[in-house]
Amino acid sequence: MPELTWAGCGTTAEATAAGVECATADLPMDHAEPGGTRVQIAVARVPAADPANRIGSLFFNFGGPGGPAVDYLQAAGPGVFAALNQRFDIVGFDPRGVGQSTPAVDCGLDPQSEGFFSPPAPTPFDVDPAALVASAQEYVDACLANNGEVLEHLSTANVARDMDLLRAAVGDERLTYLGFSYGTFLGATYAALFPDRYRALVLDGALDPEQYLTDPVSLSTAQAAGFERALDRFAEACAVDQPACSGFGGPDPLLAYDRLLAAAEAAPIPAPGYPEDPRPVTADEIREVTLTLLYAKQLWGLLAAALAAAEDGDASAIRALADHIVYADPASTDRFFAISAGEQQWPTDVDAYLERGAAEWAAFPHFWGSFAYSEIPWGLWPVQDEDAFTGPYELPGTSATPLVIGTTHDPATPYSGSVAMVEALGNARLLTMEGDGHTAYGGNSACIDSVTDAYLVDGALPAAGTVCQQEVPVVAPTDVPVEASTATQRLAVPLAG
Repeated sequence: MPELTWAGCGTTAEATAAGVECATADLPMDHAEPGGTRVQIAVARVPAADPANRIGSLFFNFGGPGGPAVDYLQAAGPGVFAALNQRFDIVGFDPRGVGQSTPAVDCGLDPQSEGFFSPPAPTPFDVDPAALVASAQEYVDACLANNGEVLEHLSTANVARDMDLLRAAVGDERLTYLGFSYGTFLGATYAALFPDRYRALVLDGALDPEQYLTDPVSLSTAQAAGFERALDRFAEACAVDQPACSGFGGPDPLLAYDRLLAAAEAAPIPAPGYPEDPRPVTADEIREVTLTLLYAKQLWGLLAAALAAAEDGDASAIRALADHIVYADPASTDRFFAISAGEQQWPTDVDAYLERGAAEWAAFPHFWGSFAYSEIPWGLWPVQDEDAFTGPYELPGTSATPLVIGTTHDPATPYSGSVAMVEALGNARLLTMEGDGHTAYGGNSACIDSVTDAYLVDGALPAAGTVCQQEVPVVAPTDVPVEASTATQRLAVPLAG
């Protein structure tokens, strides 16, 4: 068990004043060789506000894979899971290979020009298979060259083993955990590995754990379909409430969106109002910003305002959103890639990606570029973590019952994944939110929040079949540039996809 020496930390005066504390855990890179190479895991906590009635620690994970937690706690300070922070220390850690933990994965390439999502997105009419494969191989080779032994030990199971040691280090007999998106897979893995060492698990925006590992292609296709449906629902909301959407698109916002993309394809749209980066905005960048803001319904009004301004010839807000969100952390996609590729079962035949890319271009005309064509590096990745856990995930009846939360119109982890997670665990309870966006807990629904808090604090499960309603309206922003620069705070949880 590691020793944690806590000291004050924080990137803002508010966080420091609130008592955000940091420590580093010295852990084995390979848990089968505890005397071998080490990893340094960055940990942060916000102590319970009511220490006399403290229950223990609440660990959380925002997903990704590759989403950091320490930066978030250092920047956010007070108010992180505020209701729960009364009775729990809020504890976040950067998983191995991520964030402030070392060694941290970084492939050393510019994601805007050299990464697997870099534009322009190919189509069946202009795709150059040889160039696409060469670019993917260049990316894989850079990741292999710029990172060492840690690439062989990034599996979710190893992160779960790390988390179990951290649980013991903070003095908790059993884990209390709140996981979002991929963080639900981490939670399910922990429960399967340590079924008698947790007291409560919330899995919000759940993945089908078996599909995630053995059939990531189906999951990817479901996500592409989910984002197309989310765009349709965004357009429908704007047609109904034009003031909330800054007038974007008039009676047919989806048609207006397609016309905006066509205009940007013909000539990138100027961004004169964003002096930090006044480059004109391309259609690919509009698509990337759109996909990103569809993660959270709270940001639909901001998205609509940015699109309305671009429709009028000024894409400054789109440029600000691209810089602050899509490309904010150059290494985030590297970590997402290295972790998932090291344990998922992707096709190794390049033709499978090319054929699916052509099919998805026809089926998903707005977001095809973020899926099949960009996933070729996964098929070329040669590194697998031998310590990965592949199931089964079924829990004994003697284990605490996890609470799984699914959102009916979640684009990143479709609702079917939460249903499948409940089935895989066996001993689990499903809580449903009727609504939009990725994940539910934390300001979407008073019903969701109160049920979740009651479960984590008292172990009280909701009645089987409980459905809560989302309570988030579409609201026009008051200051587009300012809100564009701070949108990452709202997306800290949802972007963990």
